[in-house]
Amino acid sequence: MNIEEIRIFALSLPQATEDMPYGPDWLVFRIAGKIFAHLHLDSSHQVCAVKLDPDRATDLREKYDAIRPAYHLNKVHWSDLYADRLEPALMRRLITESFLCVVAKLPKKRRETIPCENLENIYGEAE
Repeated sequence: MNIEEIRIFALSLPQATEDMPYGPDWLVFRIAGKIFAHLHLDSSHQVCAVKLDPDRATDLREKYDAIRPAYHLNKVHWSDLYADRLEPALMRRLITESFLCVVAKLPKKRRETIPCENLENIYGEAE
């Protein structure tokens, strides 16, 4: 996936928004004001950082050279995805997992306003 495809996909998730709080080099995607993905715009690689369960992140890092601890973020919870070296279905799956990870931590009242059912169906088969 390229940067624009990642952007379009992230914004297709329910109630997702984007902004550039760190300047023109980083695009951030949020749900209910909480970040679920960082997209580095000024990189030789197309890098997207996502928040994952720590055990899941560890497993993925062992399996894929293109998934690494996030360079600028908490390395336990955030992973850099090198999009130019991963299958699009896996990219969509991990962005969606990040989104759902963040939604799960929202207050129940807010969480209930976000339609998350059927999200597994939007990224297709991966892994």
